[in-house]
Amino acid sequence: MTSGAAGAPGRQSVTAEVTGIGLVTPVGSDPDGFFAALCKGPSGLQRPAEGHPAWPDLEVAGISPEVDPVSVLPPNQIRAVDRFVLLGMLAADRAIADAGLEVGGNADPYRVAVLASTGGGGLETFEEFSHARFSRGRAAVSPYLLPGMLSNMATARIAIKYGIRGFSSTIVTACAAGAQSIAEAYRLIHEGSADVVICGGTESPLHPTIVAAFGNARALATGWADPVQASRPFDRRRNGFVLGEGAAIMVIERSDHAEARGASSYGSLIGWGASSDAHHPTMPRPDGEGAAACMRQALARADLSPADVGYLNAHGTSTKLGDLAETKAIHAVFGGSGPPVSSIKAVTGHMLGASGAAEAVASVLAISKGAIPPTHNLEDPDPECDLDHVRHSARVADIRTALSNSFAFGGHNVSLLFGPAGTARRR
Repeated sequence: MTSGAAGAPGRQSVTAEVTGIGLVTPVGSDPDGFFAALCKGPSGLQRPAEGHPAWPDLEVAGISPEVDPVSVLPPNQIRAVDRFVLLGMLAADRAIADAGLEVGGNADPYRVAVLASTGGGGLETFEEFSHARFSRGRAAVSPYLLPGMLSNMATARIAIKYGIRGFSSTIVTACAAGAQSIAEAYRLIHEGSADVVICGGTESPLHPTIVAAFGNARALATGWADPVQASRPFDRRRNGFVLGEGAAIMVIERSDHAEARGASSYGSLIGWGASSDAHHPTMPRPDGEGAAACMRQALARADLSPADVGYLNAHGTSTKLGDLAETKAIHAVFGGSGPPVSSIKAVTGHMLGASGAAEAVASVLAISKGAIPPTHNLEDPDPECDLDHVRHSARVADIRTALSNSFAFGGHNVSLLFGPAGTARRR
């Protein structure tokens, strides 16, 4: 048994199909537009305009479109609803519509689950009412603060809106949260606890206190005259990540359930792995051992070897330590330069708890469309990050298997493995 994969079960006959995708991102809000932007641009990185909550403290960010609360909630329910909830709900609306899912119609409400995860939850709402309390006293704090900001509220609001009565939860593992919710969807489907899982991540961290914390930690990219150039994973000149916001939600469904209702699929979720670095609250293990372990687990669950992977969507944040540790992990699992590698954070920014879900979407679309999006801004590859980088333009490829990595503060590591559609293929 390969190290790090002990106890991983083999692939089962029932597959977990991706039948719906919903997005709210800095580069697109529908699967085709999103993927086209990943391949050709334009970038979603920009300077926050005057009046934005992060202005003037944040030099560059991945900013998603505004959401009209009334477009996702009745007017009498929109008091103190945090932006991360609105982003997640809109992405869920789009995913459910894309899947043609009718809870209570073609899906049993008790057999549908929801996992809309986040890294930080309602940061904007908490900051707003904290300021109100300091300036005007206790009476200024709305009783709607808690249902507006709690981390589980995107999950709860989605369940309430659609009458979903099955398992619901919110995983809060920083930048691995969205990916971990998708891994949990695999487990729910394969153990027979759900027929359909609405899963992914949502995040809205572009607020002054969060910006100050990341800035004071010297984690953010700075000094770039052109904001589009600021995020440059694996490049020799990278100097930090670009903070982003958005939401990505998938509908993942048992293959036999999808077939019974005539749904088509973008691809299938065929494996996952998770591990803990047990090393440091913010820094990755320098040797990448924890990241390597979860990649091996994902392969073992799918009964595949490293040679079977046709594309690796890297966590690739554009930080010195993170990119190097991930490179070492990839070498440890694959040997040599490994499969073709790219990171989409160069155009989306790092959407924290939503990033892994957006990158899972990019991975399954790469299989569906037969193309690998490039790592933009990778002009001078760091020689210590010696991988098979896809640069400058998309690479046409017949991809059978794609691996997507997500790593997080606290040492949380998640890898997701996708394969071709196991039911009617989405055209």
